[in-house]
Amino acid sequence: MTLPGADVSSKSVRLSEEQRLDWLRLIRSDNVGPRTFRDLVNYYGGARGALNALPTLARRGGASGTRICSREEAETEMQACRARGIELVALGEPDYPARLTMIDDPPPLLGMRGQHALLARPLVAIVGSRNASAAGVKFSERLARELGEAGYGIVSGLARGIDAAAHRASLSTGTIAVLAGGHARIYPAEHEDLLDRIVVDGAAVSEMPLGWEPRARDFPRRNRLISGLSVGVVIVEAARRSGSLITARLAGEQGREVFAVPGSPLDPRAEGTNGLLKQGATLVTEAADVIAVLEPILGRGLDLPAQKLEQEPTHEAPLPLDSEPAEDERSRIVALLGPTPTAIDDLVRLSRTRPSIVRTVLLELEIAGRLERHGGALVSLL
Repeated sequence: MTLPGADVSSKSVRLSEEQRLDWLRLIRSDNVGPRTFRDLVNYYGGARGALNALPTLARRGGASGTRICSREEAETEMQACRARGIELVALGEPDYPARLTMIDDPPPLLGMRGQHALLARPLVAIVGSRNASAAGVKFSERLARELGEAGYGIVSGLARGIDAAAHRASLSTGTIAVLAGGHARIYPAEHEDLLDRIVVDGAAVSEMPLGWEPRARDFPRRNRLISGLSVGVVIVEAARRSGSLITARLAGEQGREVFAVPGSPLDPRAEGTNGLLKQGATLVTEAADVIAVLEPILGRGLDLPAQKLEQEPTHEAPLPLDSEPAEDERSRIVALLGPTPTAIDDLVRLSRTRPSIVRTVLLELEIAGRLERHGGALVSLL
């Protein structure tokens, strides 16, 4: 048996309300991100066992303790979500976006508001500069409108400029806003009315707590969802250092198609997009350019990998780790870590330790707040 998320084609698997509450408590606890959540559930057979194990793991990792989301906090958030029409959909449940399960770190719970069915359609992301040119805004509107009329849902990040233009142009055909903060902390605040219009025929999604105020580091995290939901990502305008280029990079890492709109070499807002074209992004001057690339991909259907999460157990006893690392094993692994990201495979090889022991030590360090995970199975010590 597999936990919701392992067989995303199944339409019969749903969490019970008790399990959903445990999932929410676990993902809202300190130092537990999507990857850590998966590891913990794998180790302990379910969220309840993982919650029981967090204090011990934090102590082993060198911390005196860790904040665990209380049942009362989780119940309060769930009730507040229901009052706002937000559903917390678990990885692998029928309404969870199938394409999002393909990324390395899908959110265990996704807060969804609006028309869930839109997320099952083929989606194209359109993102770009907040300080957009008039020409960039006009092209984004035309592209979003034509792609919407062709049956594609439009995904963007609700930001000023290109994002807002893409959302507005696709309101009637269906658009999805991916939020950097919680559903109760819309950024920018001036787009609250736009979001209310979006969810009439579209949707808004967030993995963050309901009242979370977005910080700078939350936007790249949001960007991985923008690309993860989509078959392809179109960058309309982007400066040399731009969040849109982060989205393009993530799209490439996730196996999504990357498109770029060319611009004047004299316009700084085109430096990033022109650079993407030099790196092999598909040039876009009309919606047909996007459709021509995506139609063959969609014709092949989704190739969805199994998420390695185990079935929630029917009992409450936690399943123990294979073994607790010996002190010399832990010391060897920690000594190999530093501020420079290191491949987990290299840690296994250089520490001369079993992979399960290395993963256990990394999990302990992460729960203790001493480890940072990067893309490509890289980790570094904080």
